[in-house]
Amino acid sequence: MIQESAHRPIPRGSHARDRVLVAALEVLADRGLAGFNMEAVAHRAGASKATVYRRWKSPGELLIDAMDTGFRPFPLPTTGYLRSDLVELLSTFEHLLDGEPFPRLMAAFVDAAERDPRLKSLHAELTDRRREPLRGVLIGARERGEIPGAADIELAVDLLAGPLFYRHFVAHRGYPDDYVTAVVDHVLSALGYARSE
Repeated sequence: MIQESAHRPIPRGSHARDRVLVAALEVLADRGLAGFNMEAVAHRAGASKATVYRRWKSPGELLIDAMDTGFRPFPLPTTGYLRSDLVELLSTFEHLLDGEPFPRLMAAFVDAAERDPRLKSLHAELTDRRREPLRGVLIGARERGEIPGAADIELAVDLLAGPLFYRHFVAHRGYPDDYVTAVVDHVLSALGYARSE
């Protein structure tokens, strides 16, 4: 194992900050909340503890900054059709859940959020940000008259994203072929969407 002293020191500036934030996410994914500490992050980043403590006063502050930087919404699809836009968004999400390190990172962060009120608040904010692409696509469709004006957008987002979370994190089952398409079609049917694509 490479010792911290063998690493080239991290220079100051935004590059140093980015390396530490990436290292923080890697440590959380690999070790969970129990193994997340400043020493482990410094070692993974090739930095001294002094460098890390200079920017973040506690592991909680570092974790909040790392998660806020690392979790960005998916870009809005531009197919022009509600059904295919939803399939594209959920397919991207399915691939994210099927890969690494996102599932381990998400599980560790959910666990951390249950224990720390500041992280719980950040988790709620990040989750709301991640819902925005689905919400935006559905609101646009409602404004175009593709789904009824009375459609409950927040419930629709729950119904679209929920099955993927449940299947991966609770049931621990893979995704069958065309799973995303089936979820989208069931939700659109419930919303009263009738346009053919």
